[in-house]
Amino acid sequence: MSNRLPRALFLGTIALLPLLSGCGATDENAKQAPTGPVEGLYNNGVDALNARRFSTADDQFAAVEQNYPFSSWAVNAQLMSGYSLYLQNKYTEAIGTLDRFIQLHPAHRDIAYAYYLRALCYYEQIADISRDQKGTEQAMNALREVVNRYPDTAYAQDAKLKIDLCFDHLAGKEMEIGRYYQTQHLYEAAIGRFQRVVDDFQTTNHVPEALARLTEVYLVLGLKDQAQKTAAVLGYNYPGSEWYEASYAQLVDDGIARASDKAQGAEPPQRGFFSRAWHAMF
Repeated sequence: MSNRLPRALFLGTIALLPLLSGCGATDENAKQAPTGPVEGLYNNGVDALNARRFSTADDQFAAVEQNYPFSSWAVNAQLMSGYSLYLQNKYTEAIGTLDRFIQLHPAHRDIAYAYYLRALCYYEQIADISRDQKGTEQAMNALREVVNRYPDTAYAQDAKLKIDLCFDHLAGKEMEIGRYYQTQHLYEAAIGRFQRVVDDFQTTNHVPEALARLTEVYLVLGLKDQAQKTAAVLGYNYPGSEWYEASYAQLVDDGIARASDKAQGAEPPQRGFFSRAWHAMF
């Protein structure tokens, strides 16, 4: 971390620091609980945090809260403790600290940042698509809370981007399950997963594959009309995609379409066409 934190707590300047941070050095020798003037303790904590001496920073901020519990410095120290725990990847502890801050100080000038940092703690714990996605849903809920409560802040802008990434993650999980069902010849279950991607995750990049997989399954089941309609939606919305090329080739192989009839240069759909076309066809 190249920039030093300011001595005064102006957290807006640190909110958009890189979100993935490694653990820093720890103090070599155990120390007695720090004492001294409140401003000195707090500033020592900030300096230690800049130097990534997290143990020292935690001790200094804790001393502020313990020795001067009714001061404004104690309130700031509590928020900084949450930030320090976040940097150390101690997300559960950080969430607990931030929840306490939010409950006790709902009108604090940096309350928006507290909600944002809390959402990041959930976001950083998102598991890969091979695991349960409860954490992804928790992250989305926390990020939405930032957007809903503080829509005009930079925190909300970043939260919206991360919500999109969460959506893509959840869609990827649905696709993984759907592909598994397809390989196991559990076609009805596979259709349910692929169709959920089409219906609920239309803004993700998994939709073309979902439509192509649906076309495949319908052809296996002999449902040629559904296969043709699904491929038509795929071709209209993603005319140049590899998934449409593969689906059209399958229709040709099954005698449902002719290679010479393939539409060229389809115009981009209007906003909202995808949903209307899908539900009108099915």
